[in-house]
Amino acid sequence: MAQMLERTDVDSAAGTRLQERLARREAQVGLIGLGYAGLPLAVAFAEAGFPVIGVDLRRDRVDSLTAGHSYVEDVPGERLAPLIASGNLQASVEYGALADADVITICVPTPLSPTKTPDTSAISGAIGALGPWLRPGQLIMLESTSYPGTTEEIVRPVLEAHDFTIGQDIFLAFAPERVNPGDTHFGTRNTTKLIGGMTPACRDLATALYATIVDDVVPVSSPVVAEMAKLLENTFRQINVAFANEMALICERLGVDVWEVIDAAATKPFGFMPFYPGPGLGGPCIPVVPHYLAWKLKSVGYDARFIALAEEINGTMPTHVISLVADALGGEGKSLHGSRVLVLGITYKPDVADTRESPPLAVLEGLLAKEADAVYHDPFVPEVAANGQSLTSITLDAAALREVDCVVVATDHRSYDWDWIVEHARLIVDTRNVTASVSIDRRAHGARIVKLGAPPIDHSHRI
Repeated sequence: MAQMLERTDVDSAAGTRLQERLARREAQVGLIGLGYAGLPLAVAFAEAGFPVIGVDLRRDRVDSLTAGHSYVEDVPGERLAPLIASGNLQASVEYGALADADVITICVPTPLSPTKTPDTSAISGAIGALGPWLRPGQLIMLESTSYPGTTEEIVRPVLEAHDFTIGQDIFLAFAPERVNPGDTHFGTRNTTKLIGGMTPACRDLATALYATIVDDVVPVSSPVVAEMAKLLENTFRQINVAFANEMALICERLGVDVWEVIDAAATKPFGFMPFYPGPGLGGPCIPVVPHYLAWKLKSVGYDARFIALAEEINGTMPTHVISLVADALGGEGKSLHGSRVLVLGITYKPDVADTRESPPLAVLEGLLAKEADAVYHDPFVPEVAANGQSLTSITLDAAALREVDCVVVATDHRSYDWDWIVEHARLIVDTRNVTASVSIDRRAHGARIVKLGAPPIDHSHRI
């Protein structure tokens, strides 16, 4: 159940009208940005019965949606197509399509600049372009992740420049996206939604809106609290993954298997949450979002030391994986230079087609830079650019596995048959502990296996 407020602070005529239109599902919902966060949200609102119009400046996305085709893994075509066909969900490249929108949610990307400072130009561009279409009675929502203070410092001044009184004429709130691409359990409906309104009326209207598509809506005292909560969530993961990665490096030196150590610690029923190492940290959020917080803190004279250290540790992991490959090949009497190395999986996480900030892609690029004959296979990425080259995913068959000098398990896609891979490969560097599930008998007749975070290789005999 969505959290219900004991009373409502929506006491203006404009707010009351919007509240009634939300309750009757008559309010038109507009979204700006139809990517991995915006498109699932648009579909959820359309399925809830709202007329929805989405705006994206990428013509290819709009054309795809208009044809009923989804480009986001979490939105299957069978969900999207009926909404397009019925007219309940429409897409456009023009901001003017939002002229009748009662609610406008901004879901645009907020990447880092080359100097690793927040690039909020898409937010500024979106709210600026809305100028001709802003009117009394609208609810403006921001979902894009950014530094604490973004809603008040970037969005609010634009609304007030139009002589709107926020909380009376027009309403503004921040509701951070919590999308986990490829997650088959948690989606829009069962992922708790935070709401930070500029005023109590803003909070109540935003809560009423999201309660139509989310089971649990939690209002907080302000947009900055919701913004800070989003940064805490992502930074928590960045730091804990970095700690797991450092534990892997420590265990290698101590001759202990880090995977066994973590699983043993995870038997404690309180005070411990398992995180696991890997070739680095990737994706559009976890490696990026902590920089928003670190940047903001510099403006108040504070140095975010944990964030800097975590970035350093996670950033070195692709290089460490390459060193494991070089050492493993050395045990076979081979050099990394000229050896054929197959990278299995180049997306930043399993079962998605996303290579943003991908550590496996960094491993592939590092191998090429070391002049290895590096190739890759990924069922989700048929082509990729690496080190200025355009590479194509190879055919994964027994012959391909037998002819490579080393296989690097970089992304643990569920479609991979690890028993079969171990049986046909000669040497495997496993960064995801997938070979732990392979039977001893099969392993004895297949590849020699080197694991990240495990004791050094004993070259005197095969595993």
